[in-house]
Amino acid sequence: MTALALPRKRHLLPGFGLTLGVTLLYVVIIIVLPVSAMLFKTASLGFDEFWRIVTSNRSLAAYRITFGSAAVATVFNGAFGLLLAWVLVRYEFRGKRALDALVDLPFALPTAVAGLTLVTLFAKNGWYGQFLEPLGIKVNYTQLGIIIAMVFTSIPFVVRTVQPVLEEVEADIEEAAMTLGATPWQVFSRVVWPAIMPAFITGCVLSFARSLGEFGAVVFIAGNLPGLTEIVSLLIYIRLDEYNYPAAAGLATVLLATAFFTLFLTNSLQAWHLRYADRKS
Repeated sequence: MTALALPRKRHLLPGFGLTLGVTLLYVVIIIVLPVSAMLFKTASLGFDEFWRIVTSNRSLAAYRITFGSAAVATVFNGAFGLLLAWVLVRYEFRGKRALDALVDLPFALPTAVAGLTLVTLFAKNGWYGQFLEPLGIKVNYTQLGIIIAMVFTSIPFVVRTVQPVLEEVEADIEEAAMTLGATPWQVFSRVVWPAIMPAFITGCVLSFARSLGEFGAVVFIAGNLPGLTEIVSLLIYIRLDEYNYPAAAGLATVLLATAFFTLFLTNSLQAWHLRYADRKS
């Protein structure tokens, strides 16, 4: 008596094994191997030498400038990016499609071109600089210029993460809240904000992480003055130019650890928020 053959399991995605293998190969070649090589190079320093490099006065100054500038840029991107996403979703006006396309310009524009453009605009005789310089506001070769470069290159992350979630918020719920006597601020804080908060936090974190690693736009407008306008990415470039690869790897490891910790913290906050929302509902 022959046993009945069990029906073979079929995946929704044709060629699942092949696609999974290609994906894993891509992750290994593009992400795992480069990161592993950097960590091995850092490990060759030894803890004492590594600690001496990452805690030197020049490195600490670069951390202060980098993290401080990225934090200020992220705060601005959070406020302005949320406002921009709100305008694009809730209002119809002439030129809306052009404005929506301009949001993605920093993604398409090479960062070096962005840096050269910003330097030209904020030069003493530039379109913006000719009005700011007489007021005593200097942008080029200052920390303010670094912040502006970081804002320009990272603001799309906030807009593009909040915008699709905001589009899914049903207007009927907001109208029902207003008929019950809620003010516009109460509608936003109690109806809209809880729905978009996880996406908003994700966008801000991505903006912060992008600002930490920014190089092309900053290198032109910063001027690379140690202790004043030298960010970590520029210091890493200098160490590479000096063929001091272990020191460059050590500094890069600090940025990598910071980015991973920030993303881990954000995912934890989002998971907590989802569990809290499920219990509340």
